[in-house]
Amino acid sequence: MTRVVVTGLGLVSPLGVGVKQAWNRLIAGKSGIVALDERFDALSCRVGGVVPQDEWSEASSANLAAGEIKRVPLFAQYAMVAAQEAVNDSKLLADAGESAKHTDIGCSIGTGIANMAELADTVTAFNNKGPRGISPLFVPRIIANMGAGHVSMRFGLQGPNHSVSTACATGAHSIGDAANFIRLGYAKAMIAGSTEACMHPIALGGFARAKSVATKWNDSPSEASRPFDKDRGGFVMGEGSAVLVLEEYEHAVARGAPIYAEVCGYGLSGDAHHITAPPDDGNGAYRAMKQALKQANVSAVKIDYVNAHATSTPLGDAAENAALTQLFEGRNLSDIAVSSTKGAIGHLLGGAGSVEALFTIKALETGDLPPTLNLNELSDPDVFKFNFVPKETQHRDVRYALNNSFGFGGTNSSLLFGKV
Repeated sequence: MTRVVVTGLGLVSPLGVGVKQAWNRLIAGKSGIVALDERFDALSCRVGGVVPQDEWSEASSANLAAGEIKRVPLFAQYAMVAAQEAVNDSKLLADAGESAKHTDIGCSIGTGIANMAELADTVTAFNNKGPRGISPLFVPRIIANMGAGHVSMRFGLQGPNHSVSTACATGAHSIGDAANFIRLGYAKAMIAGSTEACMHPIALGGFARAKSVATKWNDSPSEASRPFDKDRGGFVMGEGSAVLVLEEYEHAVARGAPIYAEVCGYGLSGDAHHITAPPDDGNGAYRAMKQALKQANVSAVKIDYVNAHATSTPLGDAAENAALTQLFEGRNLSDIAVSSTKGAIGHLLGGAGSVEALFTIKALETGDLPPTLNLNELSDPDVFKFNFVPKETQHRDVRYALNNSFGFGGTNSSLLFGKV
């Protein structure tokens, strides 16, 4: 099977803009979850994982033209800035001019909700002004594939142009599909990831009405996201983007590219169970992980770390724990490190899978296992038996790591990364 490796990383997140500073803050135990502004005052949840505006302003000014900032929707801007960092990091296009076209390089960038703010503002404008209130750019600003579209145009990518929208599994599906495009010979390299910019009262209000989000920690935002903790009561919504450069192994070696990790396996499945809740036994999640291991021909015995989807909901965390317990049956579970970086950044919805894939790759590269923040006490130690890396970074050599992402509608995805 054709080998696919990761040669570039780019990130826009609640912990910062840029891989280095966000990663350093993550392993230092910092939180990117803050109190939201007055637009959210009427909601039961008033905290979120927000991209730091000072850092974003600097990054967008440096990487985007004034016309792009005005014309391009924010979710696509996040993807463009993350993609620029990843491409610079990989030096994949270092010798190409601005007008160069690349028929053997493609783009796979998805989003979950896309542009809620544009929809809300346009409805208001239409109600006030009629059809004249609708911007000519309305449709291009709400279409979910515009992250991929703008990134492909920026870099002249004429290979596969692909966009996934599978709720909170979007990022992992985007990366897994991109790796398969390379394996199938459609491209030598892919710019892959996901993005989300949905911090709007209507979006958060919808999740609040569905009783999906944390509401008890409005006065202490950094404590609101509590994966696996007995006091967890819902997720914290966040925003951001991560983009990876994926490349066929021999192609990367031939040009002397930096190699962070190998995309060894990709699994996906459906629950066929409920629109929002997983089955109690986590069977769909289990099958996605098993499929990723099967594609890679790697035994679960070799897995050293799992970056869990674990959003901090009572049902979701328990179902994933059940799936992992089944996957690692026969092993001493306390020896297996499982952490959720959502404790630090919240749940980035469509952006979650790619951001957490990037963190998983950094754990492979550095041996630093990011902590599960706010894990003060497990809800049931007789059931939750893994080493959940509570509150502080741990250090160990990691050979293989799983990264899980699950979404509404019962969609599941798992990525297996390995050291090269």
